[in-house]
Amino acid sequence: MGHPEPFELHLAVQPDDIDQLGHVNNVVYLRWVQDAAVAHWQATAEPEDLAALAWVVVRHEIDYLRPARPADAILARTWVGAVVGRDFERHTEIRRARDRKLLARARTLWCPIDRASGKPAEPSPSVRARFSLPGATEGAPAR
Repeated sequence: MGHPEPFELHLAVQPDDIDQLGHVNNVVYLRWVQDAAVAHWQATAEPEDLAALAWVVVRHEIDYLRPARPADAILARTWVGAVVGRDFERHTEIRRARDRKLLARARTLWCPIDRASGKPAEPSPSVRARFSLPGATEGAPAR
């Protein structure tokens, strides 16, 4: 199967995002990764799935490649990957909008949680179809 179509979220660097070195702090990149995933979920999921499920991060892997600066506009691009055990893989690229330079890339594992119980949940076929690659599974993650 080919590369899934990315969901894009435009972001702006805020004054509080800048650290003592004059560039965006590394923690902000993680916030952008989460913001892109949440926006994708909210824009794409069915209303009944939005009401039934929440997601929690169980793993972040991030590579910082270039700094974002105070005047930069940011483009977060995210797409789904494999199901890893009970967790759903998501990929995200953080790019500078002006020149599309890759600033950071992340791989995140998200676990679906039942909103009522707060426990891991089995997502609907609709969620599986929209938020994972068909047939793409990996072994259960070591925890």
